[in-house]
Amino acid sequence: MADDIDPIRLELIKNSLVMISDNLMVSVLRTSRSTLVKANMDFSASICDAAGNMVGQGLALPGHLGATMPALRGCLDYFEDDFEPGDIFANNDPYAGGSHLNDIFMFKPVFRDGQCICFLGLILHHTDLGGRVAGGQAADSDEIFQEGLRIPPSKIYQAGKPNDTLMRIIEHNTRVPDTVLGDVRAQIAALNAGAIEIEKLVDLYGVTELKKYMSELVDYTERLVRSYIRDLPDGEAEFTDWNDDDGVGGGPVKLHVKLTVKGDEIVADFTGTSPQMGGALHTNYWFTASLTYAALRAVMPPDTPNNAGFYRPITVIAPEGSWVNPRFPAALGARGQGGYRVRTLVSGAIAKLMPGRMPACPGGNEFGLSVTGLTPERRRFLHVEFHNVTGRGGGPDADGQDGGPYWLGNLSNTPVEVIEAENPLLIEEYGFLPNTGGPGKYRGGLGVVRQYRLLNETAIVQQRADRHIYPCWGLFGGKPGALSKSYFVKDGVRKASPAKFVRSMVKDEIFRSEMAGSGGYGDPFERDADAVAEDVRQDKMSLAHAEEEYGVVIDPVTFAVDLERTVERRAAGGGATQ
Repeated sequence: MADDIDPIRLELIKNSLVMISDNLMVSVLRTSRSTLVKANMDFSASICDAAGNMVGQGLALPGHLGATMPALRGCLDYFEDDFEPGDIFANNDPYAGGSHLNDIFMFKPVFRDGQCICFLGLILHHTDLGGRVAGGQAADSDEIFQEGLRIPPSKIYQAGKPNDTLMRIIEHNTRVPDTVLGDVRAQIAALNAGAIEIEKLVDLYGVTELKKYMSELVDYTERLVRSYIRDLPDGEAEFTDWNDDDGVGGGPVKLHVKLTVKGDEIVADFTGTSPQMGGALHTNYWFTASLTYAALRAVMPPDTPNNAGFYRPITVIAPEGSWVNPRFPAALGARGQGGYRVRTLVSGAIAKLMPGRMPACPGGNEFGLSVTGLTPERRRFLHVEFHNVTGRGGGPDADGQDGGPYWLGNLSNTPVEVIEAENPLLIEEYGFLPNTGGPGKYRGGLGVVRQYRLLNETAIVQQRADRHIYPCWGLFGGKPGALSKSYFVKDGVRKASPAKFVRSMVKDEIFRSEMAGSGGYGDPFERDADAVAEDVRQDKMSLAHAEEEYGVVIDPVTFAVDLERTVERRAAGGGATQ
């Protein structure tokens, strides 16, 4: 740290930047229109310095840790110095630093005395931006031109005035203009409010001082992270995970990473991953890198600042033309599903490289659903929902939390009451699925079921999911969680459906999605017998499952553990007794 840097002032400025980022998010929550934002909380806020380096991030989605800077860089590369007070950039182009078309990044430069102090950034997942399938996340699109409105780096506000042409283009390229324009305006309003708070910081510290401390904050974080890495033993670990398919019938898709720790640097090399294929599940390079940073962030001390300094010691190699770095014009609308596989892949490598630091694979099937149609009054309804995880994997020292959040996801639950109030849908079942958590010394979180009945005459339903073939893996003797399953029920007839589809529904037809359970950790026969009995008492597993998978024999009336038979059963090994 430089001699002229006051560590107390550095901490105060760091916390101020985080607080302003958090307040941007609060503003969006209070003013947004869509369920995706106000309930599902699919958005993030951050602050970048005048050079485009992120200096602070709000309490948001970890997967956006490394996604903000490339989107801003796309704007700065195009506009260079052609921006002024009152301007706001917009960019959703995955081939100009963006993520996928539904994610519109906006950046507002803040000036003082003719100098750009910083950029306030907000990324919101917008409900619909046109394209062939409502919601923009269909897995079977083959190129980006099928997916909706592509906004290259543009000015959505110029000199304090809205770009009416761009706003009208957005309005006329969405199925739900009131919702989308409401979220766009919430995004803009939050940025304008945040700029006022930055100006207060400038008043307090001055232009030169504030910019100096922003730069030092990034350098400080880099030094901190490099010191953490140096404390890790040098080594390398490889891990492979699988996607069931590519969204259009090809596959399976192999994802492979080699994680190397050497000195004060980490290299994540995705060489060996399947080549670019069909469908819209690919992750572009920036999203792949961002998810890698997020997974590695999980093993760093929790007070490590979130800024550009964090990923300077980390190199991400993703060969061009691979599934994790596709060439233009690959479709990317459903990249969230592929992205979750990148996250579990890197966390698996971390678990091998740093035993005892990472739980088994989280559950869920990267569930993304859209249901749309017209009511008898010709009102358009569009329900878009994400339920990316069903709970943490088991271990390293506790069971996976059933239904709990996963630090690489962080999306909020979409309440049943909100879904039913806003759409002609009846949620008939939402709960845990017994016997689905991966068996282990520490059990994986249970799978979750969502069952929907259509109340409208017709609708188009689209699911983006996975884990129907390749389960959520266990670790160190722990077993995988149960696979996902999807069904349609019509006139009492139940038919299995694929994980990814676009199809029509009719009134009173039912769609049921059973999401995968999390992986287990450690030998199941080492699990505490009383913990198994408690799971049986809570209907989280059956008597037969307890005996077969854990070797624990439980009295069906009292639910007490039969210690003598349990010892015999565990000594005998696999297979249930009669």
